[in-house]
Amino acid sequence: MPSYPRHRGSMTADAVVVGGGLTGCAAAYALAAAGLRVVLLEAARVGHGNTAFSSGWISEDPGVAFGELESAIGLRAARHAFHSWRRAALDFIALLKRLDVKCHLEARTAVTLARTLEQAARLTRDRKARLGAGLDAPMLNARAIWNDLAIDATAGLRSKDGATIDPYRACLGLASAAAERGALLFERSAARRIRFSRKSADVLTANGSIRTAHVVIATAVPTPLFKALQRHFWFRTSYLVLSERVPAKTRALLGNRATIVRDTAVPPHIVRWVGDEHVLVCGADGEEAPPRRRDKIIVQRTGQLMYELSTLYPDVSGLQPAYGWAADYARTVDGLPYIGPHRNYPHHLFAFGDASHSATGAYLASRILLRHCSEELDSADEAYSFNR
Repeated sequence: MPSYPRHRGSMTADAVVVGGGLTGCAAAYALAAAGLRVVLLEAARVGHGNTAFSSGWISEDPGVAFGELESAIGLRAARHAFHSWRRAALDFIALLKRLDVKCHLEARTAVTLARTLEQAARLTRDRKARLGAGLDAPMLNARAIWNDLAIDATAGLRSKDGATIDPYRACLGLASAAAERGALLFERSAARRIRFSRKSADVLTANGSIRTAHVVIATAVPTPLFKALQRHFWFRTSYLVLSERVPAKTRALLGNRATIVRDTAVPPHIVRWVGDEHVLVCGADGEEAPPRRRDKIIVQRTGQLMYELSTLYPDVSGLQPAYGWAADYARTVDGLPYIGPHRNYPHHLFAFGDASHSATGAYLASRILLRHCSEELDSADEAYSFNR
């Protein structure tokens, strides 16, 4: 496992990236590859935050119903959001291959399932909205779902161009690639304060400072340095469980294990296979858990998720969890992340509020942030702006 030094002394950079998770490392690589002098600051260890707790799914869509998003931000912006998310998924997969990042990258199809008549009606309406916007939306009927996945469901929407990764290894690979491009990475180097004037910003750590034109805040949620922005978000916690090894006889009954399953429950569940022998379940989202109750709630939600997995796959009833954990995130009012500048912070660029449970948003953010730094904006980026 690579390690990076603490930040010390004074220096200058074109951009300072605060946060060494998947988004921060992807941004550091994108900026350094474009020829900018980049410094990345991580308060703990690279990849050890929310990245290590994520599901590792590169999804084709942002996890929001298209019809609801259209109602919130308009048809044009919603179409841009879905197109750019899918493009980001494909480009992220291509980048990981090109850089030869060893992160267990595997191509995966996905199916969004409706298991009740009410869910089927919502899914049908959403498919109609997608088709009306010119988006691909192949529908599966109950028989096709059973034949492929051995799941009893009413209907489903299929997507075909996603993938799964080990998000921690992907993060380390992007960090290494950024360093090879000249980025300076520092661990155990929290940004304690950020001062700014009309011309530049100064990022202060415990042992030094960095003067820069751009400060990229890639911490997933607003830190105490940005309390004024917290009103834009609902702070939530998702729970994840990795099952014990599924016996071979049981695996043979469970259909296509190369497909990721997401249901249309509120909140949704995401189910995928890890290493062809273990099942990873994500869901049971709730309000952010207070620290003193966190361990107890994880135990409760672990049991809940294993039970809910058995309702999807009755043959795994009695299967025990191997690990259970929690991942905090922030959600915006329409479900899309905010990526880009905020009017109150002239040198800052933010990447907050990705509630998709997908790694795609990290890569998408890196491209949008690069375009802001390069002043080469794409009209589609407005779908993710604070003032959308």
